[in-house]
Amino acid sequence: MMRFVAAATLLALCACARQEAPPPPQSAPPAAETAPAPAAPPSASAPAASAQSETEQATSSQESAGAAEPEHSSSDSSLEKIASAPSGTPLPEGKWKAGVNYTLLVPAQPTSVAPGKVEVLEVFWLACPHCYAFEPYLRAWQKSKAPYIEFVRVPVMWGPVHRSHAQLYYTLQVLGREDLVAKAMDTMVQQHDVMFTGNADESFKAQQQWAVKNGVNADEFAKAYNSFTVNSYLQRAEELTNRYQVKGVPLIVVNGKYSTDVQQAGGEAKLIELINDLAAAEHRR
Repeated sequence: MMRFVAAATLLALCACARQEAPPPPQSAPPAAETAPAPAAPPSASAPAASAQSETEQATSSQESAGAAEPEHSSSDSSLEKIASAPSGTPLPEGKWKAGVNYTLLVPAQPTSVAPGKVEVLEVFWLACPHCYAFEPYLRAWQKSKAPYIEFVRVPVMWGPVHRSHAQLYYTLQVLGREDLVAKAMDTMVQQHDVMFTGNADESFKAQQQWAVKNGVNADEFAKAYNSFTVNSYLQRAEELTNRYQVKGVPLIVVNGKYSTDVQQAGGEAKLIELINDLAAAEHRR
């Protein structure tokens, strides 16, 4: 069952963007998706209803936002994006262009770091191939980043599969096994085992079995997985997904003021340069 569901899931793994899902046709073979650049919502593929169970439908539409995008209030917690930054933004002249390489967020959002620190936040998904491709750059950057930068990761919360993977991520964090995050991504992206069936209990058991194989105690995993702490983290992740109106991952937000991604920056290496320049600009303020 897991292998069959994983195969269905791969239909959606070629893109990591939020999109609307059309009603499934009565008799049509699955249509292949064309992989777009990150953060650009693609057209949804049409799953074959005749051969799909409810679980398969949930999995194959995992990139979907549901029937419609959520409405955002006009309160201070909502975001408006504008195309250009103030002329006083202290970035290297001629290197980056506001509205092209990054977007200024108005109003700026509160961060979770101490005074004097600059928050660099990544919104990601464990099963996203674009996030997986960016991961080696992030790991290298974390070893050399400026001491005033505090890196924060937030799993995206679009639908059931994303919530399930977010719960796994935070469980590993609570257990102090963040070393297994990279292995979880490798398992999902390279080995095509997404540890998700569309059923919460079955998905939990699949993730627990995977964790046990990697040295985690089964009872400790279950306790953390269902803990108040993990649930609080999930609520926060959902809040941030909505607040930043995340349409694609990986998404980078610097100090609650600037958002950018691999496509905007011009590649993974360029994105790391842009992160450093934006963070340095914020630190000088």
